[in-house]
Amino acid sequence: MTINEKITRVREEMSNAGMDAYIIPITDPHQGEYMPERHRVIAWLTGFTGSAGTVVITNDFAGLWTDSRYFIQAEQQLKDSPVSLVKLKIPHTPEYIEWIAETLPGNSRVGVDGKVVSVSLVRKIMESFSNVGISLDTEHDIVNMVWRDRPGMPENKAFELDVQYAGVTRKDKMHVIREQMQKKKATHHLLTALDDIAWTFNIRGTDVCYNPLVTAYSVISETFAYIFINQKKLPEQLKQKLIDDGLEIKPYDEIKKFLSGLESKDVMMISPGSTSFSLFNSIPEKVKVIEDISIPTRLKAIKNDIEIDHIRHVMVKDGVALTKFFFWLEQNLGKEKITEISASKKLEAFRRDQENFVHPSFATIAGYGPHGAIVHYEATPETDVELKQDSLFLLDSGGHYLDGTTDITRTIAPGQPTAEQKRDFTLALKGTINLARIEFPEGTKGYQIEILARKALWENGLNYGHGTGHGVGFFLNVHEGPQTIGTGASGNAQVSMEQGMLTADEPGIYREGEYGIRTENLILCVPSKETEFGKFLKFETVTLCFIDTDLADKSLLNEKEIKWLNDYHQKVYEKLSPHLDEDEKKWLEAKTIPLNL
Repeated sequence: MTINEKITRVREEMSNAGMDAYIIPITDPHQGEYMPERHRVIAWLTGFTGSAGTVVITNDFAGLWTDSRYFIQAEQQLKDSPVSLVKLKIPHTPEYIEWIAETLPGNSRVGVDGKVVSVSLVRKIMESFSNVGISLDTEHDIVNMVWRDRPGMPENKAFELDVQYAGVTRKDKMHVIREQMQKKKATHHLLTALDDIAWTFNIRGTDVCYNPLVTAYSVISETFAYIFINQKKLPEQLKQKLIDDGLEIKPYDEIKKFLSGLESKDVMMISPGSTSFSLFNSIPEKVKVIEDISIPTRLKAIKNDIEIDHIRHVMVKDGVALTKFFFWLEQNLGKEKITEISASKKLEAFRRDQENFVHPSFATIAGYGPHGAIVHYEATPETDVELKQDSLFLLDSGGHYLDGTTDITRTIAPGQPTAEQKRDFTLALKGTINLARIEFPEGTKGYQIEILARKALWENGLNYGHGTGHGVGFFLNVHEGPQTIGTGASGNAQVSMEQGMLTADEPGIYREGEYGIRTENLILCVPSKETEFGKFLKFETVTLCFIDTDLADKSLLNEKEIKWLNDYHQKVYEKLSPHLDEDEKKWLEAKTIPLNL
């Protein structure tokens, strides 16, 4: 079917169900960022492949709401289709709800599949709609009626992450979760987020692109633990280990039946942001429900000492791969044809040479020239361009290793940068440096320090439309909560930065049709000092890769910023050079030469 035909079929099913509008979010029953093909509904329906957005279809309108990271991409992918791009004014907000409430007449009926929308979102929709007399139907999966050849759920095998990497056994993790449940007076804890389940039970899988996840649900009680999973996915040895550690294995689709059987004495803890409305509705009304961020979400954000040791080691490996790549690129650019796609493949090959590499942690963003201004650009055979020496090259990439996950962005000038490019690069770099340098009292939230990343840009009338920092998992999701460094709209504003959290630091600047600039490092929250005013924390920059000082306008950097950059480059050279050959070592030495104060 064409996009037109698909939209027409959706409208026919809406009419049959007596609906005036239908909401389709980019999500799945586990509220994941990356999903199995079965749940990539918006990509199938509209052709838009971004990771954030919502489609609303009425009788005479079809629109995609997405944020500024995807404006350029969405305009290109929706071109000549019946789906209009609606640009979000504030990222990560459901502005389509307000649009529906203002556009549809009273007594209208709106549908959404309750299996793929969270409790929090449905409540927000219902509250807005009730004010104008619009009703919400959560019982119809209209897309499933239209998508005739829809893929099934993946049956890929799960595997165990050894405790030498995880640092803590699954039995010990369940013990800590139960201790936390007891404090909250919960008898049961429902886990729906796939990364929570993977972390808790030290299992990984390949059910979704890039994130090493296994499709499952789990319920942990005071005495029992249940995992709801397609048993074909569990190798016999792993299955027996899970059973030996106190887990009862149940079919994936029995989760609703289990929840509906809870008794009045039970107290269920759920995370309303990651629990579907359909699952929530299966919990009997007689059961008390406690709502909070899930316990594993909070626990896994604080990396343990073994994980931290691995993270520091994995950053060396990843830095070596990146150094070898950039050395190769400089030696061969102009001598052979190198494109965005071939460059991405070459970088992955260098990563694959490193011990314990598994696969990329997200689709590499290799954007040359104007493509660098598309924040989440992914080159395709149709968009792929050759790298030359007349613009900037932005490379945002990462790797999953058994011993950690990486995420790094570097922007380089293959040729002679312009004064404007150097100014933009330096103003964004000042943000990266000044966020990395901050020391702050315990209890500080990410939004309270984000201004450090934007200050130099704002003072020059510049800005960027994405958050500044996201949590990063340990051989898990490259985007991991609950912490965020950004506005309140882009994450849980109540979460403090805590010792052991691994977070991105990625200010940028994007000029549509020209170039994009971003310097991203991962920063680990570590102790700083203790004074009469309390305990202070700081960040350790753990990412190891040179920053292209050919793009830096030194006159815009102050003494402390130059010192940070010089100290960082000294660390990069000391950590990486023992793993390089002589030519690469000399090249890196030149790239990390100190700037004069």
